[in-house]
Amino acid sequence: QVQLLESGGGLVQAGGSLRLSCAVSGRTLTNYHMAWFRQAPGKEREFVAVITRNRITRYAESVKGRFAISRDNAKNTVYLQMNNLKPEDSAVYYCAADPIFAGTREEYDYWGQGTQVTVSS
Repeated sequence: QVQLLESGGGLVQAGGSLRLSCAVSGRTLTNYHMAWFRQAPGKEREFVAVITRNRITRYAESVKGRFAISRDNAKNTVYLQMNNLKPEDSAVYYCAADPIFAGTREEYDYWGQGTQVTVSS
């Protein structure tokens, strides 16, 4: 059983930065494609970024050039570096993992509980 634990959320002013972490336990990170999604109040959960097992990355258009996803297999941790944050980035951010799927839909087998990111204007 894979368990995911997000951390690093918080309150930041527009233009600021945050780094989210997703610690993976129960299985080796190398076996999984890892993604970040987010959900703002009253909105559906949406894809943010994915990093495959061989480190290919893909981003939502809304965050391209501002966010960067990375993985440290030795630490069993995935990161989301978020720069130049905007109020519309405010959401609960979720980490997701899957051994096969690496797309933009919510078809990942494993999900974390989420971490809140709030960007003030």
